Amino acid sequence: MMNTPGNISLIQCGRHLNPQEIEQIQETVNLFPKLSRTELAQTICEHLKWFTASGSSKEQACLKLLKKLEKSGFIKLPPTTIKNRKFKRAIDFTARTQKRPNIVGNLSILGKVSLEVVQDKESEKLWKEYMARYHYLGNTRPFGFYLRYFFRSQSEILGCALFSGAAKSLGVRDDWIGWTKNQRLRNLSWLINNSRFLIFPWVQVKYLASHILGQVSRQIGKDWYERWGYYPVLMETFVDGNYYSGTSYKAANWKHLGMTTGEGLVRKGKTYTTNPKMIFVKPLTKKFRDILCSGELVGRSEI
Repeated sequence: MMNTPGNISLIQCGRHLNPQEIEQIQETVNLFPKLSRTELAQTICEHLKWFTASGSSKEQACLKLLKKLEKSGFIKLPPTTIKNRKFKRAIDFTARTQKRPNIVGNLSILGKVSLEVVQDKESEKLWKEYMARYHYLGNTRPFGFYLRYFFRSQSEILGCALFSGAAKSLGVRDDWIGWTKNQRLRNLSWLINNSRFLIFPWVQVKYLASHILGQVSRQIGKDWYERWGYYPVLMETFVDGNYYSGTSYKAANWKHLGMTTGEGLVRKGKTYTTNPKMIFVKPLTKKFRDILCSGELVGRSEI
């Protein structure tokens, strides 16, 4: 026999669920016993109007909620389905990403420098090859919403960057923003991370990196909205002092907040460490704190 909600309420990823909503979830699970867990999560998100900033169902958060409700005896979920794992294929380096003759000088030798959003499959493949070949961290699968950029002169590609989901929890940053845990869980999508930034090693042009970062701060809001349906309000990045000093971020008016602890995201039964890194942030609007601490923040679903 299943437990009844009574006066219980839950919080999942910043979302408060009252007894009536928990009872509605029970009814949905009982009504559709042949749906998979994913299908149940999608259905429940529609009923609860529980959406990400881009307007898609908050599926992963709902799946975690369903597991929590099952553990507490409120529902009985269908068994999980086992999917065949796809092994990550190594990226082959081709002639199109080979080192070019050095470009040395000041910004004026490049002419107009522009940002190009990577959109089609062939451009994405080229971007991944460049990143895997020349960035010290290699290529990575982006977390959450993301945008890939190429940096171009009038004649060639100069580098590339990735903006993706922000770190889930970061003490120095979170204290600086001033949001609560629930506000952070609910509104994290409006904070984005510059998780990769690469100027090709043969491009040795003074001030190019800070010039590009300045363009990013002016352009990314529009590009992000066109791709995902909402405007981010704050950017963050982490700089490993073993490789870089963060000079370009400072020159582009990013604020240095402090250092990471070097401890990775805590997961049950797992721990790992990384090099402590410098934390930089760049607001995209003066009202970023009011927005990130809002209880009514919505994206495409309410536009």
